[in-house]
Amino acid sequence: MDFPKLTNSELIARLQPPSGKMRIVLDTDTYNEVDDQFAVAHALLSPEQMSVEALYAAPFHNGRSDGPADGMEKSYDEILRLLDRLQVANDGLVFRGSTGYLEAADKPQESDAVRDLIDKALASGDEPLYVVAIGAITNVASAILLAPEIIRKIVVVWLGGHEHHCPSAREFNLQQDLYASQVIFNCGVPFVQIPCRNVASHLLTTLPELEAYVAGKSAVGDFLTETVRGYHKDHYAWAKEIWDISATAYIINSDWVSTRLVHSPILTDQYTYSHDPGRHFMRTAVRLNRNAIFADLFRKLENAP
Repeated sequence: MDFPKLTNSELIARLQPPSGKMRIVLDTDTYNEVDDQFAVAHALLSPEQMSVEALYAAPFHNGRSDGPADGMEKSYDEILRLLDRLQVANDGLVFRGSTGYLEAADKPQESDAVRDLIDKALASGDEPLYVVAIGAITNVASAILLAPEIIRKIVVVWLGGHEHHCPSAREFNLQQDLYASQVIFNCGVPFVQIPCRNVASHLLTTLPELEAYVAGKSAVGDFLTETVRGYHKDHYAWAKEIWDISATAYIINSDWVSTRLVHSPILTDQYTYSHDPGRHFMRTAVRLNRNAIFADLFRKLENAP
């Protein structure tokens, strides 16, 4: 498929770290784990840094779902539970996403989320719509395939894959939908990748930390604490990954997530990265400030409704 081509100068300009209040949509497999719930709360509790225009349920398939359609539906329901605890009305904010993964790199999945993303992107003015994705990238890739012109209207921030020097790119979000992941690396959309290994993987918290700073402060804080508590039976010397808040943190304060411009790698069918210095530019995260990110999240949860 032919995609609109942004020049490297246009990409570099569009990929400047965000500053000020950004318009975002958040694409999330919310029921897959426990960290998506933190990221949804982080976004909705940050009205000074971002305007959340939509929440999209993404498909997932693991031990917590019977398949990608069931995973998407469970994620949709989980988003509604979070909104209830945050005292945020749905009012057309939440959309069901794809019920399956891409069957080929040119075969998008139709869904309400995909259509809403296209509509919101095309309605954007000079300022880009930030598409913050923290699950399989199916919905976002489908929107680009159905309306390639949105490439000029959006910036994709995605938690997915590993660092580009790793021997394998295999990671849950990326490997769930290889074709969609390849679309994102290949299409030339302004793209910020937050790798998991050695970057987002630093975002760990413990139950004692949550009990000290989050539990008892708000309904959503209690919900998140109990969700983490129920994820594992033995909490002794145990920490839980809350990786997805790396994506919301990048929007809130890009100084907390250090990035660099690189040429987009080629994601192969073997889930490895190949490299070509003639490829278009993208931005990749290289390190983050774990303490500053959790401090911001915990303070906002303390002051939640």
